[in-house]
Amino acid sequence: MENFTYYAPTYFVFGKDQESTAGTYVKRFGGSKVLIHYGGGSVVRSSLLDRVKASLAGEGIPYVELGGVHPNPRSGLVYEGIELCKKEQIDFILAVGGGSVIDSSKAIAAGSVYDGDFWDFYQGKPVTKALPVGTVLTIAAAGSEGSPDSVITYEDGQFKRGASGEALRPAFSILNPALTQTLPAYQSACGITDIMAHLFERYFTNTKEVEVTDRMIEGLLLTMVHEGPRVIADPNNYDARANIMWAGMMAHNNSCGVGRGQDWASHDIEHELSAQYDCAHGAGLAVVFPAWMEYNIDHDVMRFAQVATRVWGCSMDFANPKKTALEGIARFRAFLRSIGMPQTFEELGAKGEDIPAMAHKAVYGNGRSGSIGGFVSLSEDDVANIYRKML
Repeated sequence: MENFTYYAPTYFVFGKDQESTAGTYVKRFGGSKVLIHYGGGSVVRSSLLDRVKASLAGEGIPYVELGGVHPNPRSGLVYEGIELCKKEQIDFILAVGGGSVIDSSKAIAAGSVYDGDFWDFYQGKPVTKALPVGTVLTIAAAGSEGSPDSVITYEDGQFKRGASGEALRPAFSILNPALTQTLPAYQSACGITDIMAHLFERYFTNTKEVEVTDRMIEGLLLTMVHEGPRVIADPNNYDARANIMWAGMMAHNNSCGVGRGQDWASHDIEHELSAQYDCAHGAGLAVVFPAWMEYNIDHDVMRFAQVATRVWGCSMDFANPKKTALEGIARFRAFLRSIGMPQTFEELGAKGEDIPAMAHKAVYGNGRSGSIGGFVSLSEDDVANIYRKML
């Protein structure tokens, strides 16, 4: 295990009807004028937005609103939010929605206290200062409610890139699993896939002797394997929704990633797909991750075999561990198919003729140096070959 420091101070408020306490926690964490940031549709139709506004009003906290966040959140709305925060002298941002809303809120929070272009943070500049952010989570998926990370699509060139910094960890996050019960099955499945991908990005490591975090990751993966089909079959299963929501936070607050190298190439590869075609991030990962696994299986076949036996229930073939590893990947694919996730480029609306440009952009675009990945370093040709495995 490698040396590490770890500090994750987000205050979590979990359970039914807890969105009614949003104003209390905004005040507790110093907010005196709030930007409520959200997407649209569902938070308005469900009256969630009204409940949150009533909670703020009950505490005497003024607010302004900025809706319109789309999946794969865009830079244009971030710039609008930064301008609004500076004009209105906002000192707290309350994100009401899923990962896209939270990521957009974090970008606004960083840009509002920065004299330069917020996109600097998405080109590698660490975020050391930001307005405090609180969240009312409506989708279990991205884990942004507990993480120091944000992903934004820059519209000039369609670059989808991430920023990170402890200043971006939410001050508090309200997690009511009941708010996810109205999600369509496809959106729930995309969230499940994203959570599993966050775990696998940490699981595939070159660091030795990391049994504690290995077992934590395996336990969370097993939770997703158990609870995923339950919520697809019964969207109103509160207990299953609750387990998935907490697993989503645990998967990405980095408690499972400390002391070990991580990969993240699959996310980088997928980001080109969702930036180019605006497909759901989880759906893209469902196509990318099994292909990435097959392409890199020989790098450490025993790690792939380990997850095959511990998570997917495969019997270990000690004479041919690669056979076990491949069976595990096949079972992962079958699980994703069973919850309604796509399997191929075509199902995402992606086109084979775009592969060379996407591969180049993945490793060189937006100032990158020509390779991605921590478990295996992938070149432009490697990325192109992984895309081709998805055809």
